[in-house]
Amino acid sequence: MTDEKINLNISAQYKKRAEKVIPHLTGTFSRAATSFIENVYPLYIQSGNGSHFTDVDGNEYLDYLMALGPITLGYNYGIVNQAIKDQLDKGILFSLPHTIEVELSELVCKTIPFADMVKFEKSGSNAVTAAVRAARAFTQKDMIAYCGTGGVWHDWQAAMVSRDGGVPKFNEDLIKIFDYNDSDGLEQIFDDNPNKIAAIVLEPTQFEEPKNNFLQKVRKLADQNDSLLILDEIVTGFRFDLAGAQKYFGIKGDLVCFGKGMSNGLPLSAVTGTSEFMKTFDDLWVSSTNNSETLSMAGTKAVINEMKEKNTIQHCWKIGKILFDGWNKISEKNNINAKMTGYPIRMDLRCFNNSGSESLSMKSFILQEMVKQNVFMSILGASYICYSHSEQDVEKTLQSFENVCDIINTKIENDDYQKHMDGSLPKTIWSMKLPSIKKHN
Repeated sequence: MTDEKINLNISAQYKKRAEKVIPHLTGTFSRAATSFIENVYPLYIQSGNGSHFTDVDGNEYLDYLMALGPITLGYNYGIVNQAIKDQLDKGILFSLPHTIEVELSELVCKTIPFADMVKFEKSGSNAVTAAVRAARAFTQKDMIAYCGTGGVWHDWQAAMVSRDGGVPKFNEDLIKIFDYNDSDGLEQIFDDNPNKIAAIVLEPTQFEEPKNNFLQKVRKLADQNDSLLILDEIVTGFRFDLAGAQKYFGIKGDLVCFGKGMSNGLPLSAVTGTSEFMKTFDDLWVSSTNNSETLSMAGTKAVINEMKEKNTIQHCWKIGKILFDGWNKISEKNNINAKMTGYPIRMDLRCFNNSGSESLSMKSFILQEMVKQNVFMSILGASYICYSHSEQDVEKTLQSFENVCDIINTKIENDDYQKHMDGSLPKTIWSMKLPSIKKHN
């Protein structure tokens, strides 16, 4: 171990340039410098390859954030790159549909359960928003019951979070929040708003496993109340299983939305479902010039075929389990309450101090010391496994964590983690503004 700082001079120069021309430094809050530890974490990336990226100062990192989740195969993945290059020679966008749209739609329908039809969008937020509009049009109802991590940022959803500027106030009245594994809370929403709920929007899982037949109860409540069940599989899709969380958990969605991992970083998302619901889009203004862009479709077709041929998701579960179990074993051995939770393919590091309180400073210190060893993990976000992660990557990561545990046992006294920080703690991006509905007593 060495206390020598990683050179981040060029990163700092780019940050100064960005401050003059880009609001909050970048187009995505979660990528901004304030989401990490400034002066310790790199700020700008030059290139990526496999499970690693290289920053603008030439430092190479083993990455577990994976572009906020979309990288399921790996950076600079050859087969996907080649598919993009081949399509580039034919053209990017046209005055009529390209055949690749039909071919990719057929492939998605063959891959995803209950998918008769597909509508492509360019982001996860767009896809879920489109599904909500279809549900409202189909049911002729306006209200939404929502349970998720808040990853849908258009007006209907942004009304419930702290960054709600510019969102009409009336949207708050159209959203009702319930907690994961709380089917009683969802039932109360229906009791309080009879015949008003157009759809339940649900992430099939976040980091918590479903309990007491929660998902089946949600499905039943949707059916009993003539509401649609929209599954937000932007994160779970093409990561938990090739056929998504629908297959993994055995639940059927009426409209199911995909993004992130289906395209290995390309800007493409999708709404799928049975013809009964998908035909609603025939009459809706859900349309965009760039939805039919062909490079993303060609690349996505290559991604899905590669996943099928190489059984890439099984590899991710295997590698992830080695990291997940190994990390927690080291934590226990060193009597440090810094455990990986969630699933081996999508983990959440949770850290608790000696008084049992969750500690951002402890987590930040651990990951500060990890990034100094060129292992990059997000402090505010999840850790993801991609197909390019190897057992050697995991060995390096676990050895780095062992080194951090040694530092903690040598230097840290009375939970004084913040005293040993080399930069400021990351700033929370948003918080849930509306309360969750609970069953009335």
